Amino acid sequence: MKRHYGHRQNHKFKKYKRHYNGIRDRLETLASSKGIYRSRRGIFMGVCRGLAEYFNFSVFWLRIITLVLFLFTGFWPVGVMYIIAGLIVKMEPATPFRDEKDQEFYDTYTHSRQSALQKIKRKFKDIERRIQRMEHTVTSKEFDWE
Repeated sequence: MKRHYGHRQNHKFKKYKRHYNGIRDRLETLASSKGIYRSRRGIFMGVCRGLAEYFNFSVFWLRIITLVLFLFTGFWPVGVMYIIAGLIVKMEPATPFRDEKDQEFYDTYTHSRQSALQKIKRKFKDIERRIQRMEHTVTSKEFDWE
Protein backbone atom coordinates (compact mmCIF):
# COMPACT_ATOMS: atom_id res chain seq x y z
CA MET A 1 0.00 0.00 0.00
CA LYS A 2 1.36 3.45 -0.98
CA ARG A 3 1.43 6.27 1.48
CA HIS A 4 0.60 9.74 0.31
CA TYR A 5 2.91 12.46 1.61
CA GLY A 6 1.33 15.36 -0.28
CA HIS A 7 -0.11 16.91 2.88
CA ARG A 8 3.30 17.05 4.56
CA GLN A 9 4.97 18.55 1.48
CA ASN A 10 2.16 21.09 1.11
CA HIS A 11 2.60 22.07 4.77
CA LYS A 12 6.36 22.56 4.24
CA PHE A 13 5.71 24.63 1.13
CA LYS A 14 3.29 26.88 3.03
CA LYS A 15 5.81 27.23 5.85
CA TYR A 16 8.59 28.32 3.47
CA LYS A 17 6.24 30.60 1.54
CA ARG A 18 5.13 32.28 4.78
CA HIS A 19 8.79 32.66 5.81
CA TYR A 20 9.72 34.13 2.41
CA ASN A 21 6.78 36.58 2.50
CA GLY A 22 7.80 37.69 5.99
CA ILE A 23 11.36 38.39 4.86
CA ARG A 24 10.13 40.18 1.75
CA ASP A 25 7.75 42.33 3.80
CA ARG A 26 10.52 43.25 6.25
CA LEU A 27 12.86 44.20 3.40
CA GLU A 28 10.19 46.32 1.72
CA THR A 29 9.41 48.06 5.01
CA LEU A 30 13.09 48.75 5.58
CA ALA A 31 13.55 49.97 2.03
CA SER A 32 10.48 52.18 1.77
CA SER A 33 9.07 53.52 5.01
CA LYS A 34 12.23 54.55 6.80
CA GLY A 35 13.70 56.53 3.95
CA ILE A 36 16.58 54.35 2.82
CA TYR A 37 17.27 55.16 -0.81
CA ARG A 38 19.98 54.32 -3.31
CA SER A 39 22.00 57.43 -3.97
CA ARG A 40 22.06 58.94 -7.45
CA ARG A 41 25.68 59.98 -6.84
CA GLY A 42 26.92 56.50 -6.02
CA ILE A 43 29.63 54.63 -7.89
CA PHE A 44 27.89 51.28 -8.44
CA MET A 45 24.11 51.27 -7.92
CA GLY A 46 24.45 53.82 -5.06
CA VAL A 47 23.84 51.33 -2.25
CA CYS A 48 26.86 52.21 -0.09
CA ARG A 49 26.34 55.97 -0.41
CA GLY A 50 22.62 55.61 0.31
CA LEU A 51 23.26 53.55 3.45
CA ALA A 52 26.02 55.92 4.56
CA GLU A 53 23.72 58.94 4.15
CA TYR A 54 20.90 57.22 6.03
CA PHE A 55 23.04 56.12 8.97
CA ASN A 56 25.15 59.32 8.90
CA PHE A 57 28.33 57.33 8.35
CA SER A 58 31.36 58.02 6.18
CA VAL A 59 30.82 56.58 2.71
CA PHE A 60 34.57 55.96 2.36
CA TRP A 61 34.65 53.65 5.40
CA LEU A 62 31.44 51.88 4.39
CA ARG A 63 32.93 51.16 0.97
CA ILE A 64 36.16 49.88 2.56
CA ILE A 65 34.16 47.59 4.89
CA THR A 66 32.11 46.33 1.93
CA LEU A 67 35.24 45.71 -0.15
CA VAL A 68 36.98 43.84 2.71
CA LEU A 69 33.89 41.70 3.30
CA PHE A 70 33.68 41.06 -0.44
CA LEU A 71 37.32 39.93 -0.58
CA PHE A 72 37.17 37.69 2.49
CA THR A 73 33.77 36.08 1.93
CA GLY A 74 33.84 35.85 -1.83
CA PHE A 75 31.22 36.95 -4.31
CA TRP A 76 28.34 34.81 -3.08
CA PRO A 77 27.29 36.40 0.22
CA VAL A 78 28.30 40.05 -0.08
CA GLY A 79 28.14 40.49 -3.85
CA VAL A 80 24.73 38.89 -4.19
CA MET A 81 23.34 40.80 -1.19
CA TYR A 82 24.69 44.05 -2.66
CA ILE A 83 23.03 43.38 -6.03
CA ILE A 84 19.75 42.38 -4.35
CA ALA A 85 19.87 45.56 -2.25
CA GLY A 86 20.49 47.55 -5.43
CA LEU A 87 17.39 46.00 -7.00
CA ILE A 88 15.09 46.25 -3.97
CA VAL A 89 15.96 49.65 -2.49
CA LYS A 90 14.28 52.55 -4.28
CA MET A 91 16.25 55.24 -6.06
CA GLU A 92 16.67 58.53 -4.24
CA PRO A 93 14.17 61.17 -5.43
CA ALA A 94 15.60 63.68 -7.92
CA THR A 95 14.23 66.63 -5.95
CA PRO A 96 13.44 66.82 -2.24
CA PHE A 97 9.84 66.33 -1.17
CA ARG A 98 7.87 69.48 -0.39
CA ASP A 99 5.16 67.78 1.62
CA GLU A 100 3.50 64.48 2.43
CA LYS A 101 1.63 64.38 -0.91
CA ASP A 102 4.93 64.39 -2.82
CA GLN A 103 6.20 61.52 -0.67
CA GLU A 104 2.95 59.59 -1.26
CA PHE A 105 3.10 60.12 -5.03
CA TYR A 106 6.75 59.03 -5.17
CA ASP A 107 5.96 55.88 -3.19
CA THR A 108 2.99 55.18 -5.47
CA TYR A 109 5.14 55.66 -8.56
CA THR A 110 7.95 53.43 -7.35
CA HIS A 111 5.53 50.68 -6.28
CA SER A 112 3.20 50.81 -9.27
CA ARG A 113 3.96 53.02 -12.21
CA GLN A 114 0.65 52.12 -13.84
CA SER A 115 -1.40 53.47 -10.94
CA ALA A 116 0.71 56.65 -10.84
CA LEU A 117 0.17 57.14 -14.57
CA GLN A 118 -3.57 56.59 -14.16
CA LYS A 119 -3.61 59.22 -11.40
CA ILE A 120 -1.80 61.73 -13.64
CA LYS A 121 -4.12 60.97 -16.57
CA ARG A 122 -7.20 61.55 -14.38
CA LYS A 123 -5.79 64.85 -13.17
CA PHE A 124 -5.11 66.05 -16.73
CA LYS A 125 -8.56 64.93 -17.91
CA ASP A 126 -10.09 66.94 -15.06
CA ILE A 127 -8.04 69.99 -16.05
CA GLU A 128 -8.99 69.55 -19.71
CA ARG A 129 -12.68 69.30 -18.79
CA ARG A 130 -12.47 72.52 -16.75
CA ILE A 131 -10.74 74.35 -19.61
CA GLN A 132 -13.42 73.16 -22.05
CA ARG A 133 -16.14 74.50 -19.73
CA MET A 134 -14.37 77.86 -19.55
CA GLU A 135 -14.02 77.97 -23.35
CA HIS A 136 -17.67 77.10 -23.77
CA THR A 137 -18.69 79.87 -21.37
CA VAL A 138 -16.48 82.50 -23.00
CA THR A 139 -17.50 81.60 -26.57
CA SER A 140 -21.21 81.30 -25.86
CA LYS A 141 -23.69 83.84 -27.24
CA GLU A 142 -24.59 84.94 -23.72
CA PHE A 143 -21.08 86.23 -23.17
CA ASP A 144 -20.84 89.61 -24.89
CA TRP A 145 -17.56 91.38 -25.45
CA GLU A 146 -19.04 94.77 -26.28
